[in-house]
Amino acid sequence: MALRRGGWQRVTAVIGYRAGMSVAVVTDSTAYLPSELVDRYRLSVVPLTVVIDGVAGLEGVEVTPAHAARALAGWRGAVSTSRPAPEQFAQTYRRLLDGGAEAVVSVHLSAELSGTVAAAQLAAAEVGPHVSVVDARSTGMGLGFPVLAAAAAAARGAAAAEVRRAAVEAVDRTSTLFYLDTLEFLRRGGRITAAGALLGTALSVKPILHVVQGRIAVRDRVRTAGRGLARLVDLAIEEAGDGEVDIALHHLAAPGRAAELAAALESRLGPRLRNRYVTEAGAVIGAHVGPGLACVVVHRVDCDRSV
Repeated sequence: MALRRGGWQRVTAVIGYRAGMSVAVVTDSTAYLPSELVDRYRLSVVPLTVVIDGVAGLEGVEVTPAHAARALAGWRGAVSTSRPAPEQFAQTYRRLLDGGAEAVVSVHLSAELSGTVAAAQLAAAEVGPHVSVVDARSTGMGLGFPVLAAAAAAARGAAAAEVRRAAVEAVDRTSTLFYLDTLEFLRRGGRITAAGALLGTALSVKPILHVVQGRIAVRDRVRTAGRGLARLVDLAIEEAGDGEVDIALHHLAAPGRAAELAAALESRLGPRLRNRYVTEAGAVIGAHVGPGLACVVVHRVDCDRSV
């Protein structure tokens, strides 16, 4: 496990800027985008930091989902997270602008869940007016779909304002739902808001949560994991509405749950399902939800601005 003790390391998982695109798109490591999409759009990904038992490492670079799952098993490991330093963002923005980008649109996880947006905004103010920051008001592919919308607009040659608008509009068309075996990890990390009403019975219910305006809230409660996954599918179908959708599935040390959800959603959505992605959640989100996470992100497709 290649982690580093103490301090901050000047390493970013920057894939690069594609020549011919006037606007570069930046995100952070909590988007959990499939690697082929990162490569296709040459996205720049700035990693958050994960600290496991006092050892710091960069998510997706030095710390894998497996590291977090092992540390969190049995709630024995001490796992915490921290935002990137503003200078990490500033270095990335300058590299892209110096490399030929005319502007940068930087899309990040909810400001209600992390200080990452604030760090990006500080860096943008330092670098100059050619950098714009968007709060995706979610995480995982709730962040990833707005990033892809921005990247697709940039690939079409759109101006910076249109690239930013594509991301903002995608935020409003994306819903994030997730099932947890316990609320204990959210409670420990201080990420529960409306879910706090469940604290008295956190260990005896199976919560289904969603992200509302960037905050985590309870959507439903069930008594068993089986009912939880079935209810998660029902809620995802409700969020999908009657149109075409993209679906993303995340899990942490629970690939069987992701496969079960994928099969159920494919069956229920039929030809309305355009794209389906499955990725394991990384250590940053894992630290706050624990092993067993099953997450569905629904992106309602805008046919005029498809990714």
